Amino acid sequence: MMRRFLAIVSVSMILVAAGALLAQQPAAPATGPIPWAYGFLPAAVPPPPPAAPAAQDDGSRKSLPGSTGSFTLTEIRNGFGPADWYPEDHPAMPEVVAKGRAKDVRACSLCHYPNGKGRAENASVNDLPVAYFIQQMQDFRNGTRKSAESRKANTNAMIAIAKAMTDDEIKQTAEYFAKVKMTSWVKVVEVKDVPKTRIAGGLFLKLDGSETEPLGQRIIEVPENTERTEMFRDPRSGFIAYAPVGSVKKGEALVTHGGGKTTACAICHGADLKGLGPVPGLAGRSPSYLVRQMWDMKVGARNGVWADLMKPVLAKLTEEDLLNISAYTASRPLN
Repeated sequence: MMRRFLAIVSVSMILVAAGALLAQQPAAPATGPIPWAYGFLPAAVPPPPPAAPAAQDDGSRKSLPGSTGSFTLTEIRNGFGPADWYPEDHPAMPEVVAKGRAKDVRACSLCHYPNGKGRAENASVNDLPVAYFIQQMQDFRNGTRKSAESRKANTNAMIAIAKAMTDDEIKQTAEYFAKVKMTSWVKVVEVKDVPKTRIAGGLFLKLDGSETEPLGQRIIEVPENTERTEMFRDPRSGFIAYAPVGSVKKGEALVTHGGGKTTACAICHGADLKGLGPVPGLAGRSPSYLVRQMWDMKVGARNGVWADLMKPVLAKLTEEDLLNISAYTASRPLN
């Protein structure tokens, strides 16, 4: 506990000093939530045709490569005991992770998967420091962690789940996911044009066919295999993050040196960006998620001890800066 306290104090001192130096520069103007990061289209873009309804369960059992299990769609989607395709990929799950509890605590493994890698519309929660994980759940509970985008329904769901969980359930969950190491999950590809997509529950999904559209200043993060992610919730099927050409290089300059606008990320998150003490890792995690969190902290929707430390770091960064930073951190190797 003393080492953890000293680490947090050290991080605080570094960021406070950095904030004082950067305060002399004008802050980057804040607008509304960045649509693509939250899983929405810009208001000016006409909405696409309504998506087809979710596939109905016909009772047939589905299978995935390398899995000895088979499940119906109802079993795969069961919020209180979803399919565990690859039990050999993770330690034994606590009850709250595997099945949740009663009607008010859904199984963590439904949205975040048994291996904690999650999806672009939620979060990777594996390989996080236990103290950091517990603090975030407390922040959800006490109202200090919210989303800047009021339509982000799963953030509101997390708030309700955190309030319903006991302290012991939160501790068990934190300790479980901390044991599951983060491995390669997101492949960053720089492009000018991106496959056309539809949005389902905040998740961008490639349309059938080969139509493309200009990417512009966005990152569009899609499953490597739409069916395996959307329908089967396959925890071995990762994501492709399409990013603007040159964004990784620009992000590298900000992350490694600060670019005169911010603090080098390695000071707190480690030289390899895999985390340092109680500070979480950034490498290889969803760029959409990272931009959401940076924006939420920047505009004051996400508060609490960690968000308060980050605010001076983010104050001078533009939307483009956040995009570039997340493209670079997502591209960093984990293996």
